[in-house]
Amino acid sequence: MEKEKKLARERAAIILQVRSGALTATEGAERLGVSRKTYYKWEDRALQAMALALENHAPGRPAVLPDAQKEELQSQVRDLEKRLYLAEKTIEVKDLLSAYDLYEAKKNEKKKRKDEKRRSGK
Repeated sequence: MEKEKKLARERAAIILQVRSGALTATEGAERLGVSRKTYYKWEDRALQAMALALENHAPGRPAVLPDAQKEELQSQVRDLEKRLYLAEKTIEVKDLLSAYDLYEAKKNEKKKRKDEKRRSGK
């Protein structure tokens, strides 16, 4: 890793020397041990990277692009959360209906006893 950094810095130094006019592109390519065509590719990439690095960016961590698997899992989680919500509401409605049925049964039972009392009291 350290060796790669050193090599990249040496390449950058040669590219800057060529850009400043201290060396020709041919001399830069020879020092780098590459063809002029490869030198120009490296120079172009280096200049693009420098321009990108010098652009104004929003502070903080850069946005991370979600990968396909992560996006799929997040979609499944949202779907399961919706299903869970619906299941909870269904149980809530069933409980309310059961409570109402129980209430109606007690109400009918009281009414039935009341009617029986009235009939037997007559």
